Amino acid sequence: MSEDDGLTAERGFAGSPLARVLADSRAQPVLLFVEGAAGQGKSHLLRELADLPRAADVARSWWRCGAGDGPPQVDAGADTPTLWLVDDAHRAVGDELRLLRRMLEGLRPGSAAAVAYRPEELPVPGLPLGDPPVTYPSRMTVLRHRLGFWDEARVRRAAVRALGEGFSSEAARRLHGRTGGVPRVVVDLLTELRERRPAFGGTAAEVEAAGAPVRLAELVLSRTRALAPEDRPVVWAAAVLDGPAGRGELLAVSGLGPVPGNAALLRALGGAALAELGEDRYGFPVPLAASAVRASLPGPVRQDLHRRAAKALRRGQPVPWAAVADHHRAAGQSRKWINAVERAAESAAASSRHQEAITLLERTLATPGLPPQVRARLAPLLARSAVTGLRSDQTVEVLAQIVQDASLPAAVRGELRLDLGLMLCNQMGRYPEGWRALETAAAELHEVRPGLAARAMGALSSPFWPGNSIDVHREWLVKAMAAADMSGDDAMRTAVLANRVALATSCAETDAWELVRRLPRDTTDTARAGQAARGLCNAADSAVWLGLHERASDLLAEGRELSARSGAPYFEHNALGAQLLQEWWTGQWPGLARRCEDFVAATADMPLIASDAYVVRGLLALAQGDWGEAASWLSQRGTFGREDLPVPLATTAAGALTRLALARQEVRAAADQARAAWSVVAGKGVWPWAAELAPWAVEALVRAGDDVTARAMVRDFAQGLGPGQAPAARAALTWCRAVLAETTASAGDRREGLLRAAELYRAATTAYGKLPRPYAQTLTAEGAARCALAAHTDAGPGQVAGIEHDAAPPEPATDLTRALSAVAELEACAQRFTELGAVWDAARTRALLRTRQPARKGRPPGRPSHADELSPRESEVAQLAVSGLTNREIAVTLHLSPRTVEQHIARAMRKTGALSRRDLARRLEGGSGTGNAPSPGPDGPPVRTDDVC
Repeated sequence: MSEDDGLTAERGFAGSPLARVLADSRAQPVLLFVEGAAGQGKSHLLRELADLPRAADVARSWWRCGAGDGPPQVDAGADTPTLWLVDDAHRAVGDELRLLRRMLEGLRPGSAAAVAYRPEELPVPGLPLGDPPVTYPSRMTVLRHRLGFWDEARVRRAAVRALGEGFSSEAARRLHGRTGGVPRVVVDLLTELRERRPAFGGTAAEVEAAGAPVRLAELVLSRTRALAPEDRPVVWAAAVLDGPAGRGELLAVSGLGPVPGNAALLRALGGAALAELGEDRYGFPVPLAASAVRASLPGPVRQDLHRRAAKALRRGQPVPWAAVADHHRAAGQSRKWINAVERAAESAAASSRHQEAITLLERTLATPGLPPQVRARLAPLLARSAVTGLRSDQTVEVLAQIVQDASLPAAVRGELRLDLGLMLCNQMGRYPEGWRALETAAAELHEVRPGLAARAMGALSSPFWPGNSIDVHREWLVKAMAAADMSGDDAMRTAVLANRVALATSCAETDAWELVRRLPRDTTDTARAGQAARGLCNAADSAVWLGLHERASDLLAEGRELSARSGAPYFEHNALGAQLLQEWWTGQWPGLARRCEDFVAATADMPLIASDAYVVRGLLALAQGDWGEAASWLSQRGTFGREDLPVPLATTAAGALTRLALARQEVRAAADQARAAWSVVAGKGVWPWAAELAPWAVEALVRAGDDVTARAMVRDFAQGLGPGQAPAARAALTWCRAVLAETTASAGDRREGLLRAAELYRAATTAYGKLPRPYAQTLTAEGAARCALAAHTDAGPGQVAGIEHDAAPPEPATDLTRALSAVAELEACAQRFTELGAVWDAARTRALLRTRQPARKGRPPGRPSHADELSPRESEVAQLAVSGLTNREIAVTLHLSPRTVEQHIARAMRKTGALSRRDLARRLEGGSGTGNAPSPGPDGPPVRTDDVC
């Protein structure tokens, strides 16, 4: 990274008084003071000023004060206009300072000067040119420009330019915090990170571990060294405290008394070794400088400073126990360090700062040689925070090692194994391992800690994971309820109630919502509130899957609020995932793709918790015609095995992939996919979760010639639903019956079969409309119109019984009028798909219309001429091409030959001037080369809004 690439000063002087005087030799002179701390880019700004537009006869003169060469030999009183660029004015002393003052006081019309200095190093604070103040001529304009620090966004841009997009947002925040946004320090540190080996990974931890760059280290050490030896301890104290500190803290840690300590602090401020950072707050303007000073201290001196720092901080209220622990450890006080760690973790957990507790405890427990009794005390604290916090691979590994320690008391080992099992299942997705850990924990805890045993048993009752049937989960729930009652622990009773809620709402049991009402929303007990939040979020998730969307909205809001209030980020993230599913099903598609991608990015280190977002993003890609992206997202982009997903998500993804295989004419693959997914949901026995798989599975089996299995699927689905409130599943069951009627109608009774299918499709459409689920509603409406059209016409492609659209329909209604009604419904479906952003569905529906639609009255024979504009068909093919479909896939969708598709794409590229499919996407979005270029749909590729020929 060059300096000019990474360190640019602030622009905006093109229209300034300084620029105007350079353009007019008669203008009155201008003096601009440029004020900025070391590293803020003063020299760069002077270079920019030197490049301002100016008259040809304006001389330019550079002057770096204190360089030893003396001022340039230019006569300030000469007639030639001059731009003076003076750097490091704070170093000017004696004759040089007097000459500088005389030159500035004598600036002539048409001349200007820019004088840069460090305010913290001025011999006389506030007076750039010393005392007495300069006598500025009344005709002179005097201005001051204070350079600012880079904000976090500017620091991140510099980091990405230097190290690439892999530089995380958290790393950028740490970089900004450690450098104080000083441009020179940012650039130097980025250069060091870029050159380090092994290569920089883009994490905040690597930024945190980086030392002070050479320029910064030399500057702060030279300023410290310039102080008298008896004054330096106040700077050392600031380095050990490593942050803005009050005067009392600095003096206590330095070991200086009040009088010498005050004097030392004043001299440190005067020498710019320290800075005033706020009211009674002192330290280094660049936080990273503290590490350079600490590294320069001898070990015994540093330990004494840390010991005094721990003692001083313990006097505060509240006590910053984490910082106290760090100081005790650095001072070599092991027992005090462990006690402080314990206090810090308990304090953080009590305040719902679980990630802070996790980080502190992981670091402590990873210390070699930690006594077993210390591990036994600290490990449960880590486990409890980790279960309600967010994922940490290191926590899992630490706990997995600790539970192997046979010297631990059985109760402690069981508690740790419980929390390890919960993390493995809920946050890591390692369900078989987690199940075994929970079973073992339940056995270990049953006699000694029945309350915790109830928690383990309750977790084993959770039906979301693959592997065990609902009957096994119900058996564990009965055991959990008995153990919770035996414990007498209200928090454990609430935990088990939350598990009852999850199971009952998932299965649509008749008493499910009464159980939800029993969750204690208003409790002041943090533990009970956290468990109630879990129950509400699980109930909200179930309501989304069941199609109870209004109830889901209320529960999501309530669950997220209680999760945040009780400090349970894991539950809150689960609710956010359910919210994405809710938006998908209820048709809230604008911006949904971006929200999914943002959620995935925000939870990059725990892909399981983002699995809802992956699936929703894949469903969107499928509807929008981006089949390659759809398959990638539905397979979790390789971050997580789909076979390990929660069962409802796995079956939903399988349904979409089955549909994708059918669209690609891969019927055998679709049938195999359907059978495998059906065996999972049937083995689990939670039948409402089959809703997003069943219609596509039935179609795949019938098209593969396995009518018997398809009919058995529909029968099992109907019997499994029972009497509970599961409107989405019941709508899907009706859809399945419609698919069977449409696809299995024999030649002899084909008309009756199609009419029966159309009736069933319309019933499903009505059911989905009540939920509401507009996409499924339109898909089933398309099915109804397709079947009605096929039932009421015997004509070939292109016509309905050979009758034109505007022929007067006879009364009563005939096949013709019903066929025309079906055509109108298909046109309406295509429009609704377009409004949703379902590009592929809209194109498929319009293709069906073209095979069945009657000729327009009065249309001349032959193809219409579109000259250099895209025809409707070319535009439609181009849309699908840029969305990612292959020529063969477009041909299947639009009932064309691959050769015809190829010709349409070639003509579209010629008319738009596109050089590639990627370029074609840009041209279509910009409307280049076509008078009827499509408008972008919500979060997707362009969507046609005009009618189809």
